[in-house]
Amino acid sequence: MERARFEELVGEALDEVPEELLALMNNVVILVEDDPPPGENLLGLYEGHALTARGWDYAGVLPDRILIYRNPILRICESDEDVIDEVAVTVVHEIAHHFGIDDARLHELGWG
Repeated sequence: MERARFEELVGEALDEVPEELLALMNNVVILVEDDPPPGENLLGLYEGHALTARGWDYAGVLPDRILIYRNPILRICESDEDVIDEVAVTVVHEIAHHFGIDDARLHELGWG
């Protein structure tokens, strides 16, 4: 799958996130990268300070980053429909980290 189409899928996944949640997101960008850092086996990554960890002194910082990794997702998917589903799950998973939800809780909720 071409990068442009993959980026469209990330945008479509964001369109499915309720507007009320998107409105609460603060100082975060969502990017597509081809691959995670060497030695990492990731589909996505949240880098930054979760909203729940931000205090009165949170100011003047670069935006948090949500990274969605194209090649690892494409490798684990057998069809375009699988890619669509996995992109949606990965986007929601990383947004949840922005809201301070950890991996254990995400797995409990079925967003592994």
